[in-house]
Amino acid sequence: MPIRFTRALMREPPATVMEGLRAIDRGAPDPDRLRAEHAAYAAALHEAGLTVEILPPLDTHPDSLFLEDPALAFPEGAILLRPGAASRFGEAEALRPELESRFERVIALPGPGTVDGGDVLTPPSEGGVERVLIGLSERTDAAGAQALVQALAHLGKRGDIVRTPPGVLHFKSECAPLRPETVLATERLAASGVFDGLRVIRVPEGEEPAANTLAVNHLTLAPAGYPATAECLAAAGFTVREVAVREVEKLDAGLSCLSLRWDAAPRRGGPVEAA
Repeated sequence: MPIRFTRALMREPPATVMEGLRAIDRGAPDPDRLRAEHAAYAAALHEAGLTVEILPPLDTHPDSLFLEDPALAFPEGAILLRPGAASRFGEAEALRPELESRFERVIALPGPGTVDGGDVLTPPSEGGVERVLIGLSERTDAAGAQALVQALAHLGKRGDIVRTPPGVLHFKSECAPLRPETVLATERLAASGVFDGLRVIRVPEGEEPAANTLAVNHLTLAPAGYPATAECLAAAGFTVREVAVREVEKLDAGLSCLSLRWDAAPRRGGPVEAA
């Protein structure tokens, strides 16, 4: 059974995108090439059957095209997060009216803890209460993770806090949900035990960035340039569409970062709640 989404929200890359955060300096991204990657990604989501809405750029926040870090989206509602980098705090506030217009319920995560959406993974299950894994990292601390557990409970979900291995910037930098009870992960993340009880497809050695793959309906979007991983996914029965993200990767990001995705029609008029 594929992971189902019907809607996606994206934001145009800002004019200041070259100033985005970089834990590892791979050079500044080329703005024109990055915009081309962004457009191709939106087209791939559309091909997968999603209605894609693209918000205008937010030039005051260089990382604002990565909508998944300041918010989470579920059919039951959305959660405004507190990104781990202080320079990104304003991104969540800018998203507030957009989420209010699309969800009946919006929960604002309280301080002082921090959570990046890149550290939050929802492995699909066959049934029961939906489980959400929250990976502790340099951007997501224990206080923020615990606050998120409480917010998720308001949406009928179970949050489980896990500890990622040292050196992992974001939990989802090295893993992705593929289908019920199945995830894609790097060898070091798979060996850490965070996915005990799940089937793990391991990323071939040397292609670790390919772990940030995106399963969407009948397609599996995989970052281009990692042929062994694409072959591995195809052999496991997935229909793979490779999407170029070389410029995006220069900003420590990947396919999942570029959109908020959920399975629901837009709803209007929802208030923002405190967690």
